[in-house]
Amino acid sequence: MTMVTASFTGFIRTILIIIAVYYLFRFLMRLFAPMLIQQMVKKAEQNFNNMNQQYNQQAQQQQYQSQSQQQSTKQMPEEKKKVGEYIDFEELD
Repeated sequence: MTMVTASFTGFIRTILIIIAVYYLFRFLMRLFAPMLIQQMVKKAEQNFNNMNQQYNQQAQQQQYQSQSQQQSTKQMPEEKKKVGEYIDFEELD
């Protein structure tokens, strides 16, 4: 078994690599972040439009159903329910 010791130059090299990766990541994010955000906004807009369209379709269907129900009730005469005889009570003193 061999023991590997850390050297000062290896430590500095590792720190420099970490810093280079960090700045490279920041640079790439500045280039690609606006495109990514724009894609996310477009996707959210599409989802909103789809949901709005579905809501409008459902509202139109409900409106059509309510209109057809109103027309069907207008065409058929309403039957009066006979509950029973009307009894007039008189007060006794």
